[in-house]
Amino acid sequence: MRTKNRIFGTLAILAFAAAANMARAAEAPPTPPPAQDNNAFPDFGYHEVPGWATLPGGRKWGGISGIDIDRDGKSVWVFDRCEDTDGGCAVRPQDDPIIKLDQNGKLVKSFGKGLIAYAHGIYVDARDHVWIADGLAKSGAKGDVVREFDSDGKLLRTMGEFGVPGTDTAHFDGVSDVVIAPNGDIFVADGHDNKTNNRMLKFDRNGKFIKQWGKLGSGPGEFNSPHGLAMDKEGRIYVADRSNSRIQIFDQDGNYLTEWKQFGRPSGIYIDKKDTLYVADSLSSPQNNPGFKNGIRWGSIKDGKVVGFIPWGEYNAIEAVVTDDAGNIYAGFTNVPNFRKFSKN
Repeated sequence: MRTKNRIFGTLAILAFAAAANMARAAEAPPTPPPAQDNNAFPDFGYHEVPGWATLPGGRKWGGISGIDIDRDGKSVWVFDRCEDTDGGCAVRPQDDPIIKLDQNGKLVKSFGKGLIAYAHGIYVDARDHVWIADGLAKSGAKGDVVREFDSDGKLLRTMGEFGVPGTDTAHFDGVSDVVIAPNGDIFVADGHDNKTNNRMLKFDRNGKFIKQWGKLGSGPGEFNSPHGLAMDKEGRIYVADRSNSRIQIFDQDGNYLTEWKQFGRPSGIYIDKKDTLYVADSLSSPQNNPGFKNGIRWGSIKDGKVVGFIPWGEYNAIEAVVTDDAGNIYAGFTNVPNFRKFSKN
């Protein structure tokens, strides 16, 4: 009897601990008071490394709104629009849009030619699988699929129907980014343009639809061009709700937790291993986000305070940001196509 009681007691403790962990995961991160000057943060000595990465054969960088760091913490994956900022890879099907570079900017591998219309979001999961969101080009070239590749470029899965947009759960319209939870659940941001879906979708590891949330609007849980995604260690989902000039934060059931506006008008977002959030702001201006300038802002998700800022003068340019384990910052540029590295060294 004592053994059984001890077992039940142990199970009760474990259940309580699991419930407590889930409750902590659902807690909203704090929202700090607004800064006196949203552009007055230090750059901590970061400077651009000129000519850091080049492509073979004289190929030029296209627009880049999708980058991620390999699980080695050194190599960087780039989702490139094949020299074209408008039609994307639909007009250059001979180019590989998925590119891996080593820490010195040298090409390691590339793949994906003929499979991509308009490169937008990329994510490398815990198995080193490469996930891409193939979006909607200005010229009308549509991918509207999420694809999964192994690290050598073998196509493993396609979600959605290539070139066929839709509003149901088997199709996307203006899909922009994808992120994978530790248990394999798949989260997709869908609705790059405000005339499309403006929603988040959740699928299980096998691609079975679980739920969706969101619609066009500016209230909690509504979106106007969800553009980028990130996930923290607690499993919270961060959505770059760009045209609403905010980051919205949800638990994995889609419950709204809070929103952050102190990082500017977010295009790309990334959370590193130290819980630092980096945000690429390409579209702030006196007209659409007063008080903010373009550039990269960063700060801890533990208190939500911005601590650093690299200003960037080109408007509608910097859309993607990640960092490696050494603290280097990488940024993708779209309407002024480029891929840059910022270092303290």
